[in-house]
Amino acid sequence: MKTLIMAAGLGMLSLNAYSADWQVSNQGSRVNFISIKKGDIAEVHHFSQVSGTLSDAGAFSLSIPLNSVVTNVEIRDQRMKEVLFDTAQYPSVELSASLDGQAIDKASVGSIMSMSVDAKVSLHGKTQTMPVMVRVAKVASDKLMVASEAPLVVNAGDFGLTPGVEKLRELAGLPAISKAVPVSFVLTLKR
Repeated sequence: MKTLIMAAGLGMLSLNAYSADWQVSNQGSRVNFISIKKGDIAEVHHFSQVSGTLSDAGAFSLSIPLNSVVTNVEIRDQRMKEVLFDTAQYPSVELSASLDGQAIDKASVGSIMSMSVDAKVSLHGKTQTMPVMVRVAKVASDKLMVASEAPLVVNAGDFGLTPGVEKLRELAGLPAISKAVPVSFVLTLKR
């Protein structure tokens, strides 16, 4: 869920009217989220797969297969896929955003910009618009790096995930699992 995250890559919407679309590089990208259990035990998890594009028109899309969740505990991965995310019915989180890419297009190599983007996040059959602050670095003429400037807090209730969180809590025998999940990301885009 937090995956939305993120989304993450939103800001990088850079365009050159005559260039190819930017592609999110799975190998150079990472979406992380933190779960908090028993009130103060925090664990960092991530998704091993992301894909997306940024068109010349400024349309950004990011897709994260929820089956790619990695918590470093096999039974927890399985429970998150089946009980929380219900990947059989909701296989991915989708994020889309739009931005005037002229600032990125005109930026010199080595420049870093902060941007605020409204991201539309679709997860578990629900869609929410979330503001996301990103830092965009033009690493090369054909490479961007986009990172969350601050963690994005995703609330399970906003995406109908509260019953899944409660079921996970019961299965694990925990007194509590936080329904607010911080998400951060680093995305690399190439063309």
